[in-house]
Amino acid sequence: MANTLLMPKATAVWLVDNTALSFEQIAQFCGLHPLEVSAIADGEAAQGIKGMDPIMTGQLTREEIDKGVADPNHRLHLSDPKVRVPESKRKAPRYTPLSKRQDRPNAILWLVRNHPELKDAQISRLVGTTKSTIDQIRERKHWNANNLVPMDPVTLGLCSQIDLDLEVNRASKGREVAPPTGDTLLPAALTERLQPEQPKEKDEDAELDASAVFAKLSALKGRTEDEE
Repeated sequence: MANTLLMPKATAVWLVDNTALSFEQIAQFCGLHPLEVSAIADGEAAQGIKGMDPIMTGQLTREEIDKGVADPNHRLHLSDPKVRVPESKRKAPRYTPLSKRQDRPNAILWLVRNHPELKDAQISRLVGTTKSTIDQIRERKHWNANNLVPMDPVTLGLCSQIDLDLEVNRASKGREVAPPTGDTLLPAALTERLQPEQPKEKDEDAELDASAVFAKLSALKGRTEDEE
């Protein structure tokens, strides 16, 4: 990866104001046109841009500037950076081997049927396909629609189970979960509010009434025997 100058116009402003380098040297180092550097020197361009010292940023050495001032034909060289920032790699589309591409429509059909929550972009990432192909299979307009058989892409080796679970979890976020059917336990928040059922007290009044009735019957029976 070639080194690139940070903030070339700000660097050109600083070099114009603080060195005796020629416009051609500054233009070559900053990647600008000599006329643009001349306009910067005349105050016609880069107005409001604060100059940036390339020596402080480690992009140019004082010795290199002195060489350029002493020799107008000297081309300034950008110093090697002390810290290298790795270049971000753009993730390429998933590559599907030729031997497995014929199974890809079957995997798409499986995903469409078993995971309708997945977006087309997620299906594309999983099996390496296009949105038009997904639409054709979903609408049964694919050229081989009559012969397609839904097959798990993990079994086919088109994606890993971890990738599939990750995409399904992403698609499920924010979706309403269907309430469970059948007998289920009540949530704890509800059970805490319920008051325990108190045992029913015996009807003491009814028991007392029954005792009084038996007492009266016994008294009557005794009185009858005495009369006889």
